[in-house]
Amino acid sequence: MTKSIKGGILAAAVTPRRSRELSIDLAAALELMDFLYEGGVDGISLLGSTGEFVHFMLEDRARMLDFAVKRSRLPVLVNISHSTQDGAIFLGQEAISSGVAALLLMPPYYFSYSQETVRAFCLQVGEELAKEVPVYLYNAPPYCSQLSVETASDLLASGIFTGIKDSSGDYEFTKELLGRRAGRSFEIYAGDGKMYSRLRAAGADGAISDVACAIPDLVVRLDRAIMAGEQDLIVRLDARLQEFNDNIKPFTAPAGIKTALAQRKMSTGALATPLGTKGQRELAAFGGWFKDWLPGVLKECR
Repeated sequence: MTKSIKGGILAAAVTPRRSRELSIDLAAALELMDFLYEGGVDGISLLGSTGEFVHFMLEDRARMLDFAVKRSRLPVLVNISHSTQDGAIFLGQEAISSGVAALLLMPPYYFSYSQETVRAFCLQVGEELAKEVPVYLYNAPPYCSQLSVETASDLLASGIFTGIKDSSGDYEFTKELLGRRAGRSFEIYAGDGKMYSRLRAAGADGAISDVACAIPDLVVRLDRAIMAGEQDLIVRLDARLQEFNDNIKPFTAPAGIKTALAQRKMSTGALATPLGTKGQRELAAFGGWFKDWLPGVLKECR
């Protein structure tokens, strides 16, 4: 049976890549899913921004899902975003055939589109797919045209979309959606770790978190502390989360998360783009910092 998403922490997973190839390393991807399950997350989000979906061919993305859904002991949410409507629908249909729990859809990327075009695109893709599985909106500027509050609210009011992941980093955007939710049934997930504690306490249903891919122990324990009202623990663990966010900030999320995972003995493959001598040296320094920092964090999470 397809597992359903019920809030909490979903890890936004990186996608392990074969060195000198464009293809996904399936064995490493499945091992990562086991690692995230052991880390206590409530679900796994695949092929999102942290998962670098733009690097992989449609067929490779679809093939990965067949294996991932069979392997996962958790609900799988998959990003089906594409620069074309037909591409998004194709990916959605393939994902549904694989048995995913839900789909994630951002506005079309690369070109800048009007809110009218964004609304039409999302509605047409959503109408095609939402009859089969829940579809969530994905607000992810600067990677695509941003959803305005009005557009997001209208789309969520349509009844087609189950909820939204907001990675805008704009607290007022998410807070406004939370305020507009009264009397309507849709879910809101934070995609920015800087604001997670505040948003969760304000009523967000959870997070789709890249940090939870590297340190599921920390993000899950913080979430449980928020839900239980453990104020002292919330302050301590949120400070740890912000330490990680501050140290990973100089790098792209995939590069930083993959480097942290390497310190946890997980294989994630080569980076898609070389960082240069200085960047590689800084990334190695981050890996060393993370290795020294992690034991204390894990101790606090027990």
